[in-house]
Amino acid sequence: MAEHPRDIVLLVDDSPEALGFLTDALEQSGFSVLIATSGTAALGIVERITPDLILLDAVMPSMDGFETCRRLKANPAISQIPVIFMTGLTETEHVVHALESGGVDYLTKPINIDELRARIGVHLRNARSAQSARVALDAAGRHLLAVKGDGEIHWSTPQATRLINTALGGDDSLDVVVGRIAEWMKKRSASATIDSSISVSHEGKDVLGLAFLGTIGPDEYLFRLTANNRRPDDETLRQSFALTHRESEVLLWIAKGKANRDIGEILGLSARTVNKHLEQIYVKLGVENRASAAVKAAHVLHET
Repeated sequence: MAEHPRDIVLLVDDSPEALGFLTDALEQSGFSVLIATSGTAALGIVERITPDLILLDAVMPSMDGFETCRRLKANPAISQIPVIFMTGLTETEHVVHALESGGVDYLTKPINIDELRARIGVHLRNARSAQSARVALDAAGRHLLAVKGDGEIHWSTPQATRLINTALGGDDSLDVVVGRIAEWMKKRSASATIDSSISVSHEGKDVLGLAFLGTIGPDEYLFRLTANNRRPDDETLRQSFALTHRESEVLLWIAKGKANRDIGEILGLSARTVNKHLEQIYVKLGVENRASAAVKAAHVLHET
């Protein structure tokens, strides 16, 4: 029987003692643990691997936990990951600061492990409930984002964020898209007959198209992104590594940070079948694990 994938916890703390203690406790509780000793290191890790939950020390040199959390939440691809703050600070203003920065909870040091396990369990369940709708949306459209009435990004699937960055190729890529959507939203408020499609240009060419799909919540408007004249990512992977159609789809979702259970839901496959495809993918890519496969896939996709 295939082993159920472990939830991944990213532990961010500059204290070696705290890292050692918490890592042991979390691993004994059945979690896979990633370690970062600074906010900068944490931001680098989430660019490559998507954790299920982040435990974040509030007081760290250089970049503190509050600023780290704000930067994490500014990235639509990972903004839904729950962040639990850990600190010895107990004043109300620090608790408020942690929550305003985007944290979902706050634990004071020294950490009580039983309480930590319970809090993690609650927030993982809450995150999965929120994510289930996005998994369904991924399966239907994949490159999707939702905006508020002023055009600001509310959330974005990882595929949509990647497509935007690839098509526009700059640090301000998301700002360009936000600007175009905001323009469209203003015109929409003035005229009910406005076209439901938006084009985004780069270097004189239309490189992205956005189609308005409808309203899905209070002040939440859903768009689907498409790339103009661009080969689909799964086709790129299929040709680069001589994969079957299904193997390329599985690898694409691995590169997007999806767990096996989510891939099975999206593609309509059993966990056993996903694992079988992964075995063949590892052989064809010449790697031994999913992290290495994801890195290879991401490298190919970023080059195209």
